[in-house]
Amino acid sequence: MASLIEASIARRPRKEPAATIDIKSIAQGSCIVFLETARLAISTMFMVLGLPLFVFLFLVGWDLGLFFTQLGNLAAHYLSAEPGQRLLFSADLKITFILLSSGLLLVRMPRFFAILDQAFPDNNERGPSQ
Repeated sequence: MASLIEASIARRPRKEPAATIDIKSIAQGSCIVFLETARLAISTMFMVLGLPLFVFLFLVGWDLGLFFTQLGNLAAHYLSAEPGQRLLFSADLKITFILLSSGLLLVRMPRFFAILDQAFPDNNERGPSQ
């Protein structure tokens, strides 16, 4: 009888300990992804918003007086324009901003993914587990 009980105990599948979730590494990984994504977005927006300033300063020969004169002239023309023309001008600026931002993000995306790939190296060198 004792051997029968021992045999049934030996045949039972052993319960393996439950897998634990490493909260610290999940939080660290999330922070790295958030910081890198924020850095990409903010630097891209600074580049897109700084590009027109650079172009206009280049066109006026780096003369700030002439730059602000042209800016005042543009503002005066905008205020004297009809509402329909203002709306079209604003829509053109929005479309240009979105296209420039999207294009620059597409150009910068491979480097962003390379940075994330370096931050999270693949620990499983043997391939997928079976």
